[in-house]
Amino acid sequence: MPSQTPSSIQQAKSAFGRHLREIRLDAGLSARTLAAMAGWHESKCSRFENGVRTPTEQDLRDWALHCRVPHLVEELIATARGIDGMYVEWRRMERSGLKQAQESVLPLWERTQRFRIYSPWLVPGPVQTGPYIKALLTSIRDRRQLVDDVEAAVRVRVRVRVQKQNIVHRGNHRFAIVLEEGVLRCRIGGPEVMAGQLEHLLASASLASISLGIVPFGADRSGLWPVEGFFLFDDIQANVELVSAHLTVTQPHELALYADTFSTLSGLAVYGSSAQTLIKAAINSLK
Repeated sequence: MPSQTPSSIQQAKSAFGRHLREIRLDAGLSARTLAAMAGWHESKCSRFENGVRTPTEQDLRDWALHCRVPHLVEELIATARGIDGMYVEWRRMERSGLKQAQESVLPLWERTQRFRIYSPWLVPGPVQTGPYIKALLTSIRDRRQLVDDVEAAVRVRVRVRVQKQNIVHRGNHRFAIVLEEGVLRCRIGGPEVMAGQLEHLLASASLASISLGIVPFGADRSGLWPVEGFFLFDDIQANVELVSAHLTVTQPHELALYADTFSTLSGLAVYGSSAQTLIKAAINSLK
């Protein structure tokens, strides 16, 4: 993990450290005493409690044992694993190429009922076309110097897209999508590819399961400027794509922040015929 971790990761580590400190204090132990009982250097407790160092599973077992709360061991281990899994470097996720990364997303999509998607730069997955996907994956492969399996990844991505679109069309799944107007003007794959993508976006906006909003260039951004793109899956998880990594957010207070941000962005967006006008203008600009 890079030395500069996202603030949400550090917040989670700090909150976990405070929880460990509370357990120690409830047990009536000083940090020095606990370290001596566990056979650690006396600074080790401090590093855990301040979120500087992540405890191993054995560290947590020792902590629970000496603080006389063995019933909390599994909960502590699960929390630590969750924090460790929040931040995954793209190189680690995609070390075997793009194909496997594309296949890993379906279970989460299948169990989610309410999707809230905000994108400041790109058309998001559920409403992408095959040529647009290929252009994106080729760019990702070249930028991140990955295994050259774009064709296989595109086939998987298209298959996944078909399965995602089945989710769009069936059941009680609902998609609220908010795009910045710049998404319509960011040319991916050349004019022909982009025109096809925008036509598909127009068609998708007519589906009953999709609410498509576009934040126009002229919107008053005094309250909230463009932020990082994110997918909010029910109220369970948010996924954020950073330049270097994939961030998974599960802390309730952070999920609430993403939900509130999405609500504010939705209020800045235009819908229906106004959104269609923006899309059609972008199509005409390609001619």
